[in-house]
Amino acid sequence: MIKIGNIQLPDFPLLLAPMEDVSDPPFRAVCKKQGADLMYTEFIASDGLVRNAAKSLQKLDIFDYERPIGIQFFGADLETMSDATKIIEEANPDLIDINFGCPVTKVVCKGAGAAILQDVDKMVRITKAVVESTSIPVTVKTRLGWDDESKNIVEVAERLQDIGIQALTVHGRTRKQMYKGEADWTLIAEVKNNPRIKIPIFGNGDIDSPQKALAYKNNFGVDGIMIGRAAIGYPWIFREIKHYFQTGEMLAPPTISERVDVCREHLQRSIEWKGEKLGVLEMRRHYSHYFKGLPEFKSYRMQFVTSDEINFIFDLLEEVRERYAEEILT
Repeated sequence: MIKIGNIQLPDFPLLLAPMEDVSDPPFRAVCKKQGADLMYTEFIASDGLVRNAAKSLQKLDIFDYERPIGIQFFGADLETMSDATKIIEEANPDLIDINFGCPVTKVVCKGAGAAILQDVDKMVRITKAVVESTSIPVTVKTRLGWDDESKNIVEVAERLQDIGIQALTVHGRTRKQMYKGEADWTLIAEVKNNPRIKIPIFGNGDIDSPQKALAYKNNFGVDGIMIGRAAIGYPWIFREIKHYFQTGEMLAPPTISERVDVCREHLQRSIEWKGEKLGVLEMRRHYSHYFKGLPEFKSYRMQFVTSDEINFIFDLLEEVRERYAEEILT
């Protein structure tokens, strides 16, 4: 059993990564049903919360069926992060996660996300302020370092543990790598095997199959893994990994009918949470993932991403179900 504060997770939990414009409540709902043990919101700008920005506040929406759920946020100003922590606390998440790993330019240029890897003292000050502003467990997600010359994750882990974080997730790339190249899990293992480290250490990066999940579990000794891009349009990755861990056998992939059912549920929840116009619009990024590998799917994809008519889209999903009923995808 893995514990984060009062949160009890199963041995070797599977975490859903916080992904901007992806990890919203509709997406989290379908991942939870397929076996995600711990999930996080999209990351939220601390200054947006303090300014009462509508988009930031909406990302605080969490639901009981999602628990345990963490709210993730980011920022570069100590006072703003502290004030935002109090706002997050009112949403009553199970934990609060600080993002010190986002590599995208619009975040880094503000001195937030992975930019703070260049100033560990500042990272520690911000984290300490957050920890002292709440009674909710605080965790951190970060990267190996800024670049190959500054892979400081072992120092970072020790110092953050010392000021009170209760779990750490490490993405096995530097900021300079962005999402390119191969994630280096050897340094994640070094953090986990450091005798000073007592908190749970979760690994993130490149897990896209049950076989790889088991190999990384065995080879690097982490307490659990976080899955991001591999879950987009394929929430079944969680149940497949769990089945493989338990039996050593690959679970049959979802049928076309299952894919359509889950895509329909995702779309319906998106409409209910965001409203018709935005719900339909933001679902467009998911269709090609749900139906990846289907032959001659391009014409359907074009209709999915250009239509605003809800009933037409639902009818189109049923057409996909009928047309591809015999297809087997792996």
